[in-house]
Amino acid sequence: MAGTINKVILIGHLGDEVKMHYFEGGNSIGRFPIATNETYTNKQTGEKVTTTEWHNIVVRNKLAEICEKYLSKGDKVYVEGRIKTRQWEGEDGTKRYTTEIHVVDMTFLTTKNELNAPAPQMDAKPLESLSQEIAKNEPEEDDLPF
Repeated sequence: MAGTINKVILIGHLGDEVKMHYFEGGNSIGRFPIATNETYTNKQTGEKVTTTEWHNIVVRNKLAEICEKYLSKGDKVYVEGRIKTRQWEGEDGTKRYTTEIHVVDMTFLTTKNELNAPAPQMDAKPLESLSQEIAKNEPEEDDLPF
């Protein structure tokens, strides 16, 4: 295979609210953690064990604004993106690193309100309008036959 691939797919729950940062020129960035769980049975004790992995998620511009508006702690999301590692110098002069998932595609699966609702009455209109809003801001595709 020629080349390399850097692709991540996660389904998890938000661990906190979306934290936004706005830049001059209208660009923005949103950050939030999501948790993924793995459950297995300990062969020696027969006990079910669940481990949680935390992932730092980064969204940009229009998607970041949509996430800030519609997502909250506990919501379940599907994200696709790339792994990126950032480096900076801490206040004490030591080098620090963090690994982030920079999102290129995202789907809202459930909201905390839907999970706690007594009846399964879900209004799909907000998600439909989100899809239309995102589609308006995507570049038009070429008319290439492949």
